Amino acid sequence: MTEQLSPVGRFQTIVLATDGSEYSAAAEVAALEMARRCNARLLVTRVVLTNPEYEALVPDRVQQAEKEAQKHIDHLAEKAKAEGVHAETVLRQGTDPYHEFVRVANEKHADVIVIGRRTRSDLARLMVGDSTAKVIGLATCSVLVVPRGTSMPEKGLLVATDGSRLGDAAAYSAVRLVGKCSLPLTMITVVAPDSGPETKSDAQAVVDRVKKAATKEQVEIDALLEEGRRPDEVIIETAKRKGADMIVVGSHGRTGLGRLLMGSVSERVIGRATCPVLVVKASM
Repeated sequence: MTEQLSPVGRFQTIVLATDGSEYSAAAEVAALEMARRCNARLLVTRVVLTNPEYEALVPDRVQQAEKEAQKHIDHLAEKAKAEGVHAETVLRQGTDPYHEFVRVANEKHADVIVIGRRTRSDLARLMVGDSTAKVIGLATCSVLVVPRGTSMPEKGLLVATDGSRLGDAAAYSAVRLVGKCSLPLTMITVVAPDSGPETKSDAQAVVDRVKKAATKEQVEIDALLEEGRRPDEVIIETAKRKGADMIVVGSHGRTGLGRLLMGSVSERVIGRATCPVLVVKASM
């Protein structure tokens, strides 16, 4: 087992995906703060929903929507610049905003898309929000999901890993981010209560390996091995107990609209967490 973590975790270009609604307000604040802390370029992005038929029927309405959207993102960019952040605006038209947000991220080689979490429900997809889930599924870069009323972390981060390449990517990104934010880091690996000695030994090896790798990056880390039937519940409860106000999890790269993250531990964490969740992508 190597002591190195996957080489990901850049925070140089950030795409803010906003629709101008109350559900994007927290994401707007978080994206600006992340860009400021990481000295990153911020791309303030908004999509005007339209199609050729609609535009032909009511061109004035489409133009008005564009004007209002541009005014909104210009205001955000000016606010960012006033805080010393290099900010640009991107206004697109399209029938599916999530496709446009991902397209902008790909074109600009973005490291992170910051987006709000639109709603809550007992169903995982509805908890995350359909558009947000699709952005997570389609994006090849990391995605920061920001619930209403939250912000960038001020107390600490918690990263969940299972020792896989995806877990390594999440752990390394968390290490890089706490270095930018000067915050404490907690790492957690969850095993079932009835796991055998070999499984628990492997899990402890993951804990020790991540702890050693973080120490090499001069980052203090509280590495925990916890037991539980529902890893997502253990992760969220541990974050609350440790005072972490951001959770970092790993996810596959492009999953396609067919399956996205449905049923995964990551999506349940994203949907249930009361703090922002950074979903770190690792291509298959």
